[in-house]
Amino acid sequence: MLRYLLKTLLQMNLFADSLAADVGNSSELLLLGLNGSLPALDLANLTSANGSRPRLEDFSPRIVEHPSDLIVSKGEPATLNCKAEGRPTPIIEWYKDGERAETDKEDPRSHRMLLPSGSLFFLRIVHGRRSKPDEGVYVCVARNYLGEAVSRNASLEVAILRDDFRQAPSDVVVAAGEPAVMECIPPRGHPEPTISWKKNSIRISDKDERITIRGGKLMMSNTRKSDAGMYVCVATNMVGERDSEPAELVVFERPTFIRRPINQVVLAEDSVDFHCEVQGDPVPTSRWRKEEGELPRGRAEIQNDNTLRISRVSAEDEGTYTCVAENSVGKSEASGSLSVHVPPQLVTRPRDQIVAQGRTVTFHCETKGNPPPAVFWQKEGSQILLFPSQPPQPMGRFSVSPSGEMTITEVQTADSGYYMCQAISVAGSILAKALLEVEDGEYL
Repeated sequence: MLRYLLKTLLQMNLFADSLAADVGNSSELLLLGLNGSLPALDLANLTSANGSRPRLEDFSPRIVEHPSDLIVSKGEPATLNCKAEGRPTPIIEWYKDGERAETDKEDPRSHRMLLPSGSLFFLRIVHGRRSKPDEGVYVCVARNYLGEAVSRNASLEVAILRDDFRQAPSDVVVAAGEPAVMECIPPRGHPEPTISWKKNSIRISDKDERITIRGGKLMMSNTRKSDAGMYVCVATNMVGERDSEPAELVVFERPTFIRRPINQVVLAEDSVDFHCEVQGDPVPTSRWRKEEGELPRGRAEIQNDNTLRISRVSAEDEGTYTCVAENSVGKSEASGSLSVHVPPQLVTRPRDQIVAQGRTVTFHCETKGNPPPAVFWQKEGSQILLFPSQPPQPMGRFSVSPSGEMTITEVQTADSGYYMCQAISVAGSILAKALLEVEDGEYL
């Protein structure tokens, strides 16, 4: 109580003049309170903690730099700052969780050192599963004979990062073009660890528009074959890094065609090849089919390079041939059509005929082929061509039917001679002759 009164009076400068005088010659000084009856104080015998007499310029401590919260790795050095002012210079002490913190002042072997500035320096942070001597809430206390000042609380936390991932990434299998997601949950840690990813030991950048890293997820849109590889989830905080067990991303490819079958036109009895080259992962299997029918038996052969070869083709082989490629992630098809050209053939050949003058005569000439051939007639030595559906010739005695028959009405002697039936198409041509003999004498 005496110190408090003296401190208050000194700070109010109420007795500046008296203290400036020779207090050594005064044995006592009566201090009057509000009631005028306080006992006298013996200033001659009042001293500070270091044995000196109180001085006007002395003042109680105040904290000018408070310690701040710290998160420190185990085994690393750390400093809790504290700076105080006061006169006489205050003594600094540290308290942890309400109890005096031991420093090198008390034990020279201590890993805690009290610096001249008043800060608390840790040579290394000691932290274990059972013993956590350095982790806690700290305050620094500055004291002199006029009083004490207490800093704000500062917590010292020890950063940790466990070894085991709570969820390691798993292998993922996707088809090229599909999205892929790999996920991990990092080890427990403080501060909470951040997540990054490595592919084949190289850090992945999310600058690629296809890649998004969010939380513990690595998301890839529109995967490519080049995305396949070994992926590792990396957890990082101030303690360091932890790598997960690797997980494989397998990017399969649906079958795609390197060489596709094409539409083809061939002559009958020739051979034809339909090519089909595919790629994919896994390696696709391939097979051939004919739409609305079966492959020609005994004449269709699939080569080692998956080429379909048809020998001695016929008109019945016409149609669409499809190559089917398939693997575990998909199926693809490609088709080519086959058109078979058959040269014109005579189904019915014209026969030599002898007719009487004035009669009507018909020469038959039935043909076939693919495409169907065009048929026309011509008299040997004449430049005149006779076609089906052709406008009537002079005198209107010659005509050719759509089926290829040539008819001559009112036969005359001058009509005698060889007549040629010709069939022509893109596949070839054929010709047949027939002799017409006209007997003299009119037809009765």
